[in-house]
Amino acid sequence: MLETSARLLKLLSLLQVRRDWTGPELADRLSVDVRTIRRDVDKLRSLGYPVTSLPGAAGGYQLGAGAELPPLLLDDDEAVAVAVGLRTAANGTIAGIEETSVRALTKLEQVLPSRLRRRVQALQAHTTPLTSAGPTVHPETLTIIAAACRDHQQLRFTYTPTQGGPGKRLVEPQGLVHTGKRWYLVAWDVSKQDWRTFRVDRIPDPPTLAARCTPREPPAESLGEFVSRQVSTNVYTYQAVLTVHAPMQAVAERSSPMSAALEPIDDNSCLMRTGADSLDRIVFHLMFLGLEFDVHEPPELRDHVQAIIGRLQNAIRVQG
Repeated sequence: MLETSARLLKLLSLLQVRRDWTGPELADRLSVDVRTIRRDVDKLRSLGYPVTSLPGAAGGYQLGAGAELPPLLLDDDEAVAVAVGLRTAANGTIAGIEETSVRALTKLEQVLPSRLRRRVQALQAHTTPLTSAGPTVHPETLTIIAAACRDHQQLRFTYTPTQGGPGKRLVEPQGLVHTGKRWYLVAWDVSKQDWRTFRVDRIPDPPTLAARCTPREPPAESLGEFVSRQVSTNVYTYQAVLTVHAPMQAVAERSSPMSAALEPIDDNSCLMRTGADSLDRIVFHLMFLGLEFDVHEPPELRDHVQAIIGRLQNAIRVQG
C-alpha cells in the first residue's frame, strides 16, 4: 500500500512537471508496466485530479485544469521560490495581492520542512529591496495574526501607541488591512471592550496565541473602510466632512485611505471625511486636491478657509 501511494505521488509529480507524457514514458520512469500506469491514472482521477487521455498509437496523459485546485507537489527549489515570492508580495511590493499572499504564506509555512524554512529565512535576511521608505512588518508577525484570524484565536502582544509607553494587549483578531504603506489589525480589545485598530509595525515582537474565541460581528461591512475612517479622522482634533465635486475614483487617485475616507454620492461627486490636528493642514490637503469642494463640518473650517482666502487676496493687492 505504501509503495502504491508513493508511486501515485511520483506519477502526480511527473504530470505536473511536463505537459504531455506517453504511457510507455511514464511506465519507464516508474519502472512499472503500462497497465499499472492506467490503473494509477484512474486512481488520480477518483481523487479529483483532471488527468485527460491523449489520442495516438502509444496513448498519453495530460494534467488539465479542473473546477477546483487540487494539492500541488513542489520540489525544494520550487517551494523556496514560492515562499520568497509570497513574503515579498506580503510586504507590499505587488499592489493588490498583499492580504492574499499572507493567507497563502500561512498555509505554506505550516507544512514547510525546517531545512527549507532556513533557506527562505536566509535568502530573506540577505536580500535588500529598493523600496520607498516606511514602516516594515515582519512576515512572521503577519502569518501569526492571519492564522489567529482564521482559527478565531485570541492574541497577546506588546503594543507601542503614538503617545505613551508600550503596554500589553489581549485581543480577538478580526482581520488585516493593508493601505499600501502600512498594515493594520482590526480586533476586539478585551480590556477596552471595544473595537480597535492596531498598526502592526508597532507590535515589536511576534504575538502569542491565547484562548479560542467566538467570532464577533465585524465593526463594519468593509474592514478597509473602517480602518480608513479610524486613521484619517477619528484620531485627530479636527474632523471634517465635505462634498468633493469629482468622481470618487478621481479623488482617490489624489489622496490616500490614510488621509481621507470616501463615499460615493453620484457619478460626479463624493463625500470625504478627513482630519488633522490643525485647520491649516486640512485646508492644505484640500487645496492640494485641486478640485471643487463644499465644507459641511466643522463650522470653524469654513471660517478658516474664508480667512485664508482673505490673506491671499491681500497678498495679491500688496504685490500689485
